[in-house]
Amino acid sequence: MGPMPPMPPMGPMPPMAPMPPMPMPPPPVWNMPPMGPMGPPPAPGMPGMFMPMPEMHSAFYWGHRAQVLFRDWPGDRGDVGMYILCLVVVFALAALVEALSAAAKGVSSRRPAAVLAITGIHAVKMGLAYVVMLAVMSFNVGVLLAAVAGHTIGYLLARIGLFRRATREDDAPRNGALAASEAEPRP
Repeated sequence: MGPMPPMPPMGPMPPMAPMPPMPMPPPPVWNMPPMGPMGPPPAPGMPGMFMPMPEMHSAFYWGHRAQVLFRDWPGDRGDVGMYILCLVVVFALAALVEALSAAAKGVSSRRPAAVLAITGIHAVKMGLAYVVMLAVMSFNVGVLLAAVAGHTIGYLLARIGLFRRATREDDAPRNGALAASEAEPRP
């Protein structure tokens, strides 16, 4: 078989007539019965499959009915005492983060035991900082204020020397060099 002959040039095409709109049935979702908070109820033979979800806030709110860190804590019990306890715990955790920061700055040695101690302090500090962050993510204004106040008071107490004894030499930059008192003794 030989090559195909070239096609002749086409002339201008006539304009197409507009198509009428097509009637569309509603999407199948519209035909479903109304759903509950998380979906349709479980089948009759599957008890206990439906769990009501707590109300989640996406904007800051003020109130003692909150859920912070754990399910139903402090909860929706209506009492303010558990909410105040929650604020005290968040305050203490935030202050402890700052205290651990000051404690880690107080140790500066290249000895393996000191490096491991600083690493352990850093790991605990970061874990607690993430717990405080998760508490703030409850979007409760009281929890946010307790976290900020805890960090502020913790930093203040660490700077005035409640958690460590600071000297004027501790605040001076050393560019990574050890102070004479921290240098390893020569044999």
